[in-house]
This record gives sequence, structure tokens and C-alpha cells, in this order.
Amino acid sequence: MRTRFTELCGIEYPIVQGGMQWVGRAELASAVSNAGGLGILTALTQPTPEALRQEIERCRDMTDKPFGVNLTILPSMNPPPYAEYRRAIIESGVTVVETAGHKPQEHVADFKANGVKVVHKCTAVRHAVSAERMGVDAISIDGFECAGHPGEDDIPGLILIPAAVDKLTIPVIASGGFGDGRGLVAALALGAEGINMGTRFCAVREAPIHENVKQLIVNNDERATNLIFRKFHNTARVAKTSVSDQVVEISAREGSEFKDIAHLVPGARGRLALESGNLDEGLIWAGMVQGLIHDIPTCKELIDRIMGEANAIIQERLSRFAALSAHQPLEA
Repeated sequence: MRTRFTELCGIEYPIVQGGMQWVGRAELASAVSNAGGLGILTALTQPTPEALRQEIERCRDMTDKPFGVNLTILPSMNPPPYAEYRRAIIESGVTVVETAGHKPQEHVADFKANGVKVVHKCTAVRHAVSAERMGVDAISIDGFECAGHPGEDDIPGLILIPAAVDKLTIPVIASGGFGDGRGLVAALALGAEGINMGTRFCAVREAPIHENVKQLIVNNDERATNLIFRKFHNTARVAKTSVSDQVVEISAREGSEFKDIAHLVPGARGRLALESGNLDEGLIWAGMVQGLIHDIPTCKELIDRIMGEANAIIQERLSRFAALSAHQPLEA
């Protein structure tokens, strides 16, 4: 299936594995790329820029297909050395970067000056328009259904995706709520040129997280998420667990402050939950698409299934509607 995005990145299928902290490692990214999609390493999962260089080389040893690196820029009292991570990405010969977060201008400019294609992930059309002006090559637009940070506008993908497509000239990737062939076809119908999946790629065999976490995602339905940090204007969607329930309950108390939940939400605790399988240890980030996830396949099995479903919908179901509109008899 060829789209402007597959042509841009040199991949077979318009399916991207989004950057995910602690999850976006070589095992997963290489498996996605080997299956025809675009695997993404997550830069800040690695403790140092040098460790990122080593992870890029490890991924390259596992696939000869294109893969990318996510670099998320967030405001922080003690920010990581973003410029050094950026330099590691460029000097390692990575050809595609997924950027996200706060004021990416200097990073985008440097990537572009060194021939790296930039896909910028955002949650609002106005930010997407700004990113296009900045010179990025594609936009990943993240609807309210997503895991992680959906922004503060609460616009679901059914509106956000075509609204972004209407305002942009560069390719748009649809993100948030995607997990099967039906979603891919819907995204294409809305004007996107592919889909970005995070939660769905957590529940695959190659995902480097504990089986308990994968099974939680399979067991959960579409209602099993919590919105947290809304009170602090940094809304995040996570899986419904005892920890996120506590965060919601404490945050709802009159006069509560971030310091009252700070002990529950550190990234180190979330990493421990992912790696140990103790679901009460920390936050587990997951989206509403949990309700569409019913198994734990390999990346190849998943991508082959998505593409098979998508092609069947386009060639069979939609063609039947086209036949009806042409006043041709429909088969039973």
C-alpha cells in the first residue's frame, strides 16, 4: 500500500510504531520495521547519548529496513542534554526522526540541515500548522483517544484528523485509537496517509515489557483508562490501575496540589511496573484502543493482519457500496 508517507520513509506499509518511553527499544523497533512498518526507538529511554548510539547500532544489527528515533522535548528543571542526543541521532545515520513536545525549532532545523526527515507529533491543528511552517516533513496528529498526553482541547480523531488534513500540505499520520485494519481504512478515508500505533504495539510478543502488562491491555476494555494531571493542565491518559485510581482520587480533593501525587507518578516507578509486571508499582500508559486489543501476536502477524483487513474492506465491503451507488445488483 503506497502513500506519500510510505514513499517519504521508504517503508512498505503506512504503519508507524510510535515512540514510547521504556518500550521503544531495538527489539520492538526492528520487528516493526522487518514487518514492513516504521519502527521507532525512543531516545530518552537510553540514559545517555552514547547509550543511544549503541541502541541505534543494535537495532541496525537486527534490521536492514528503515527505522526512526523519537526525541521528545519537555520543559524540565533539569533537562536532559537534548543537543547531544540530537547529535547522536544525526551522526548515527538515522534517516527519520519523530519529534514531539515543547519548542522543537532548533532540533528540527538541525535535523533538516543534515538530511533527516522529521515527523512532528502534536495534538492540535494550530501546532501542526506551525510545525509545517517550521519545515517538518510530516505530521502525526494525536487525537483525544490516545495514550500519553492528548492535550487540553479534547478533540477526537474523527474531527482532528480531517481538520488537520484540511490545513496542511504535508502528509498526515493519524494517531490515537488505532489498532486494526478498520482504523487504517478510516484514517485513509479521513485524509491521513497512515497510522501511528502505541498501545497496540505494547501488546505484541516483541515488546520488551512484562507479560502481565500485555495481558492487562488485552483484558481491559475501552473504558479502562484514567485521565490524570488534568487539574494541573498537563492531561495524560493512562491505563486504569490501582495507582492511577489513587492519582485521580487524590487530585479530586479540594486544595490538592501536584506534590500530593508526586510520589505515585515518577517515570522510574512506571518503568519498574513495565519490567517487573507488578501493576501496583507505577503508572502504565495506555489508550482507549485497549477495547480493540484481544491478543498478543508477533509484529509481523499484527501488521499482516491489519493490511489484510484493510485491503479486504477496500476491495470488498467498500466496492459493494460503490456498486450500489452505480445501481448494480449486490450479491448476498
